[in-house]
Amino acid sequence: MVDRALTQLVELCENTYNKDMTKLSAEQIRQLNSYSVYLTSPAHRLFTLHDLMDNTKTADCIKAVQTVSGSPNMTVAASFFMRRVGMFINMQMYNLATSDEMWNGDESKMCFGAIEEYGNKTVSTFVVENDWKLVDEDKHRDIIRKILLWANKIIRQIRTVTTISPLTLWENIFGFLLWQYHVMLENPATSDTARADFIILKEDETWKDIASKSLFAKFLNGHEPSELLNTTVRKTCCFSKDVPKLMQCGFCPLIY
Repeated sequence: MVDRALTQLVELCENTYNKDMTKLSAEQIRQLNSYSVYLTSPAHRLFTLHDLMDNTKTADCIKAVQTVSGSPNMTVAASFFMRRVGMFINMQMYNLATSDEMWNGDESKMCFGAIEEYGNKTVSTFVVENDWKLVDEDKHRDIIRKILLWANKIIRQIRTVTTISPLTLWENIFGFLLWQYHVMLENPATSDTARADFIILKEDETWKDIASKSLFAKFLNGHEPSELLNTTVRKTCCFSKDVPKLMQCGFCPLIY
């Protein structure tokens, strides 16, 4: 049912967004790069999103992440990888709120590569600039649902080869969204559009075919993003403390 809902929504979005490609601004590219999303080809290519979604290759993809990150096991590697995907989803929401743009690329054109950041080996996302499209302002609800269904599809696939909790993987996304919406809601230039998208994310209907209630609203528990910064808002640990050279995140419930 979930895959069918995603397919139907993809078709709807393809029929409603502006077909013309958009050229990302220097500021948008800077924002993407700040969240480890790049518009070049990786020097050390690991796998594509299409590979990850292939049942015969999923385990090998997560094992590749485990090797690069130095994670002690597949569960930690899966969480590490979903944090990287969460960065990309965060920038999708940013571009949607600030520029009415979305990534609409093919799974085979999104790839993940091994790079070094701040002295640490990590996995980053590589996409094609021409796959960013303009969307109508009144289609944000459809696009946000598409992004969430896409994220859910990846989470379900990762869990075919690990026992990691789906809540852990969703919270890996929400941590980035919490900070990004805090920034956008505090900025008068982006507050109105960000607020509209923020409300959509908290509505139960937006999460149809994923959960009976908005997982994001549950995560916020009635609070504004700015109220939850530097708090132990997470219900689960993301295991970043178990990855060599990484620290326990500030949202971790294991902090006493």
